[in-house]
Amino acid sequence: MDKSREILLNDLTKKIELLISKYEQVRAEKNELSLKLAQCKEELEISNNKIKDLEQKIDNLQLIEAFKASKGDVKEAKLNISKLVREIDKCIALLND
Repeated sequence: MDKSREILLNDLTKKIELLISKYEQVRAEKNELSLKLAQCKEELEISNNKIKDLEQKIDNLQLIEAFKASKGDVKEAKLNISKLVREIDKCIALLND
């Protein structure tokens, strides 16, 4: 081979090796990011479940407070119950859409 072809071949070989190296790095980074994404999705699901549980507890506490009215707070208790019924109706309407 003449000198220029040998130089071109060596240059091409180095570029191919560099390309393979970069490919391996990107593939490793992709795998790492895929694992992080899976972890984030799991954490998000856990957080969403906690939020749902806490919202349920809030609703239960509001209902308890509505029924805990003393004799002087009967009117306020009725208003609270009416408010809760309206919220339930809104939820049902959203589910029906």
